[in-house]
Amino acid sequence: MTDAGWRVVQAAARAAERLAQAHQRAVFALGGDGELRPVPAGDPDALIAWHPDAGWEAVLPAGDSRRPFIELYLPICSATAARPVTVGHLGESLDGFIATHAGESQWVTGEQNMLHMHRLRALSHAVVVGAGTIAADDPQLTTRLVPGSNPLRVVLDPARRLGADRHVFTDDAAETLYVCARSLMRPGECYVGRAMIVGVEERRDGIDAAEVMRLLRARGCTRVFVEGGGVTVSMFLEAKLLDRLHMTIAPVFIGDGRPAIRMPPCVALGDCLRPRYRVFRMGGDVLFDCDFSAQSAADNDRPAT
Repeated sequence: MTDAGWRVVQAAARAAERLAQAHQRAVFALGGDGELRPVPAGDPDALIAWHPDAGWEAVLPAGDSRRPFIELYLPICSATAARPVTVGHLGESLDGFIATHAGESQWVTGEQNMLHMHRLRALSHAVVVGAGTIAADDPQLTTRLVPGSNPLRVVLDPARRLGADRHVFTDDAAETLYVCARSLMRPGECYVGRAMIVGVEERRDGIDAAEVMRLLRARGCTRVFVEGGGVTVSMFLEAKLLDRLHMTIAPVFIGDGRPAIRMPPCVALGDCLRPRYRVFRMGGDVLFDCDFSAQSAADNDRPAT
């Protein structure tokens, strides 16, 4: 059943830009070739519907076992050039940590969440991680556990502390960008291992996340996945650059360790972020899909001061 749902999700992602250009509502079933085929509204084979102003919606019956799986990913599949989507993800313990003090994070969450991360990679044009994630886990950042193409791999390392021997710099699995402070680039330098090096303006607290997003949007990345770690996801969230945040909570207590989200504290509870959210089971874990898109739109609508 998961495989069938994944085919629907992948087909929806492929079709979004074309449907956005047509600017018409349409209802779809899944054809034998793995692509969507239009059907009349109310057709018993109908799975999802495209709305020009809102993107994808599941039209399966509420009790259909495929519906929760498909609904989880449809907001990301709805991304287009005019309405790009950036999603972050962290897996944390019940007491709010993503790793022990020693950096051990494999695995706080379970196998289903690992598959979920690989699906997010497969749906995205780019996957972004910080230097800490590369240093601790040396991930490949590929989609080897699920069907789908590997995304552009983007490593943020403002201080240039990573060596060139890491997986993402030595393999040919996917194109890789290595982003560091412009002042640390050597004259004429273009690559670190097999990764293309890109310099960005440095700030006192690291890299300007907005400049990174402009770089990725210019490359046509309309679906961006900020995979980790906590510092990197927090940076994008604080900069109001995340449309959604997937927080997967595992039934484990670490006691103390590396924190998940950390931002400047609010004095009043009324000033705290309270996004709309949905809840999904992720094996033995629980995933909160937090939606910040409405808050971002409201901020953009406010007059400049």
